[in-house]
Amino acid sequence: MKIQSFIGSTPLVELTTFDVPVGVRIFAKVEFMNPGGSIKDRIVSYILDDAERRGVLKPGATIVENTSGNTGASIAALAATRGYRAILTMPDKVSKEKQDALRAMGAEVIICPTSAPPGSEKHYVSCARRIHAETPGSFTLNQYDNPLNGEAHFHSTGPEIWDALGRSVTAFVASGSTGGTISGTSRYLKMKNPSVTSVLLDPVGSIYHRYFHEGVVDPSQIAPYFVEGAGEDHLAKCMDFSVVDDVIQFSDADAFATCRHLATREGLMCGGTSGANVWGAVQVARTLAEPATIVTVLPDSGNKYMSKIYNPDWLTQNGFGTGENRELEPTR
Repeated sequence: MKIQSFIGSTPLVELTTFDVPVGVRIFAKVEFMNPGGSIKDRIVSYILDDAERRGVLKPGATIVENTSGNTGASIAALAATRGYRAILTMPDKVSKEKQDALRAMGAEVIICPTSAPPGSEKHYVSCARRIHAETPGSFTLNQYDNPLNGEAHFHSTGPEIWDALGRSVTAFVASGSTGGTISGTSRYLKMKNPSVTSVLLDPVGSIYHRYFHEGVVDPSQIAPYFVEGAGEDHLAKCMDFSVVDDVIQFSDADAFATCRHLATREGLMCGGTSGANVWGAVQVARTLAEPATIVTVLPDSGNKYMSKIYNPDWLTQNGFGTGENRELEPTR
């Protein structure tokens, strides 16, 4: 059996050490237990399977994709097992651990400046599009705009949550970059129970929060942030705001403090988006005064960030102290 046979059916664990009202429970799907190490295994296998069925991905072809690291890791792993070449572009804020892992699996990695504005030649999305156009017979997942991204979660993540918890699910909370996880999972859960609330978490410096609340994309509000794999500087077509009920902003400090809590109190070494997701779940939990069940996802492992968010020197140099726990208060 190849590694794709083990994608999905990840554990759903209850988080019990956060200060939330009595009767409110928080569950998290441990997505870093997918064979490629992240939730992105779900969409990559789904899209590649579809492309192979339709004959648009030929044997020995080159897969070109822009990524913040996790989609790239899934592509590199699955390309290795299926005989494809992988060329991956990513912003330079992506951790060295992620970059090294992609190269170790045989992928070609092209690093682009995080500061490059959307649409510019040096932006990592533009770079991938150019390479795809210049490489005969190449294939791109187009993860930001491909509807199969959300469809993968509609057919896997959503049903797995519903099968485990059913109508007890009150809310699904998750950060988003491409929007596939929040959109596809929320669409499935709302199909089963329209009263389920969907909450998107967006980092300060991303455009989704203001766009959701005001319908405005303001380039002047785009600013650097450290969390990888959440937020965006352009509107991804996969992000379906029609199934999102609220968008809450979080800061890097919110996410990293929660990562520390998860590691030291729950025994879960998680990446920054996992910290953001659990921080958001706690904020939602604190608004509820009756029995409720909140579900989120832990997209990847903290092993990919040991040089950054679990490194006291890095935390201190970037204004986060030494990573000691602090009260998890809302940003907004």
